[in-house]
Amino acid sequence: MAGLIVAAVIVVLLIVTAAKSVRIVPQAKAGIVERLGRYHRTLNPGMTLLVPFFDTVRPLIDLREQVVSFPPQPVITEDNLVVGIDTVLYFTINDPRSATYEVANPLQAIEQITVTTLRNVIGSLTLEQALTSRDHINAQLRGVLDEATSKWGVRINRVEIKSIDPPASIQGSMEMQMRAERDRRAAILTAEGVKQSQILTAEGEKQAAVLKAEGERQAAILRAEGEAKAIATVFEAIHDGKPDAELLSYQYLQMLPQLAQGSANKVFVIPSEYTQAINGIARGLGNINAPAGPTDPSQLTDGGGDSPPAR
Repeated sequence: MAGLIVAAVIVVLLIVTAAKSVRIVPQAKAGIVERLGRYHRTLNPGMTLLVPFFDTVRPLIDLREQVVSFPPQPVITEDNLVVGIDTVLYFTINDPRSATYEVANPLQAIEQITVTTLRNVIGSLTLEQALTSRDHINAQLRGVLDEATSKWGVRINRVEIKSIDPPASIQGSMEMQMRAERDRRAAILTAEGVKQSQILTAEGEKQAAVLKAEGERQAAILRAEGEAKAIATVFEAIHDGKPDAELLSYQYLQMLPQLAQGSANKVFVIPSEYTQAINGIARGLGNINAPAGPTDPSQLTDGGGDSPPAR
């Protein structure tokens, strides 16, 4: 009976020893092994063997990127305004030994140094600068935090400002200012539009007037050229025909009805040229109706010799 009890105890001891000798570390985790209370080594992911009753494994450390959000912190700006700033921090533990032995509470230490650095950075900026310089603030926070936490085995990946909340009275003033600025820009844009419209209208009218004048000038030039060609053609035809005085007088008479046309003609005046034309035509007709023969009376004879006696 005693032998069975001893055998059972030995089996239990062997099982416990085997359980303490084998340790499996999951992926993206790390373990710190202490032997007799002192740091011995860092366990990587996978299965490892330990010395029972001598080696102790501390709680595993997460090596993945972690996100921590800090509550809004009251910060005073350079122009003495209290604003609430909410920050988000992204960090990774890259040295499990330093994160275990160099700082007691890494998250609390990071939060406190973040708040201190944030107050220093915001304290050197005005409210307007703080609202428009988030990238600058993030870069400064990351530089200071990365330098301070490097000895803790922590790497700061990103620092983001979630919100900057000014006082309610300041928010109302800012909204009024933004509304006034938008109204001013709208008025300027409207005035610019009216100005451009008037300029384009004037330019269009100017171009239309120039084109109209140019068209009238071209039309007048073409009419003058046509009239000149017509006069030259008529003059050339008349010159080639060699007209006599009777023909010209007849052409004068044909122009009389055209001069008499028009409702505004109340008095008709016949120039002296037309009188001469009529006389020329009359003389021409007289020459046509006169018998052929000499016109000088001294040349008239009876053909027999002596002229008859006068009575």
